[in-house]
Amino acid sequence: MNEVIKNIKERRSIRKYEEKMIPKEIIEEILEAGTYAPSGMGRQSSIIIAITNKEIRDKLSKLNAQIMGVESDPFYGAPVVLVVLGKKDIPTYIYDGSLVMENLMLSANSLGIGSCWIHRAKQEFETEEGKDILRKLGINPDEYEGIGNCILGYKQEEGTLKPRKENYVYYID
Repeated sequence: MNEVIKNIKERRSIRKYEEKMIPKEIIEEILEAGTYAPSGMGRQSSIIIAITNKEIRDKLSKLNAQIMGVESDPFYGAPVVLVVLGKKDIPTYIYDGSLVMENLMLSANSLGIGSCWIHRAKQEFETEEGKDILRKLGINPDEYEGIGNCILGYKQEEGTLKPRKENYVYYID
């Protein structure tokens, strides 16, 4: 089987991670793959914030949990969070950011790193705490919207495969 297709079929959302930090060179390889995602008219409307600082990671996790109305860690103990944001004035920013997320997750899997798309990035960066994180990075919070949080870490357990639904594909010959 083709290696790309095999990687796509084997990738799973992981929800239990080791505390061990991923080496920076592996994170950079995953980030680079994210930057090669397709984008509408090649505009590259997305940006990625790589969070490896435990204090900031925990702050973002707590914020995400508050939005969700829980006290547990919505990042499942993953030590790395890659936040994808889209430039709101680009008509395809949500699609562009979604493609970045997929590239991040597929490249992570190909390198033996677990990942999962965690929602509520939009709401996180609409809060004053979220806007403050962006401002400190020199990013105008009025220009960008959170698309997703891609959590990364060494897998503590494998994800499960759900059977593919019937009538997923329709042909017009």
